[in-house]
Amino acid sequence: MKSSLLIPSNLALTVLLLLAIVFQGCSNKAENRTHTNQVQQSSSRDTVRLEITGNDQMRYNEKELRVKAGDVVVLTMKHVGQMPKTVMGHNWVLLKHGVDMASFAQDAMQAKATDYIPAARSGDIIAHTKLLGGGESDTITFDAPAQGTYTFLCSFPGHYGTMNGLFIVE
Repeated sequence: MKSSLLIPSNLALTVLLLLAIVFQGCSNKAENRTHTNQVQQSSSRDTVRLEITGNDQMRYNEKELRVKAGDVVVLTMKHVGQMPKTVMGHNWVLLKHGVDMASFAQDAMQAKATDYIPAARSGDIIAHTKLLGGGESDTITFDAPAQGTYTFLCSFPGHYGTMNGLFIVE
């Protein structure tokens, strides 16, 4: 009699063990699905890498940069000239929509202590690099703003006339 009782209890134990494995497998799959969705959501924003250079002739190599709204922008500004930043400094400043470039540049001329980034106008700036001398570079990261056309410029005194361009967000 004892042997017939052992078989059902071994069978019951085996069934319970198999059910535990199945349920454990199901819960892991759900966790994996959630993780996959999180990865997909976080990768739905593209990272766009841009490079712009400025030279000793007060010129950017690009007059227009394009990105999509919400992109993560990684922008590298390189001063490819040889002159020091005290006489031929360059930066890259992205202004908010509607900010008057000439007015901003006028205020920037008075901001030597802050590398020509006027503190009183910080609300007009989306992003900016540091002021660079020949051979230097700076990389910044920012979120692309809403769709529209924005202006970028070099805020070193006298440079904005030739060192400016459009930042187009599609």
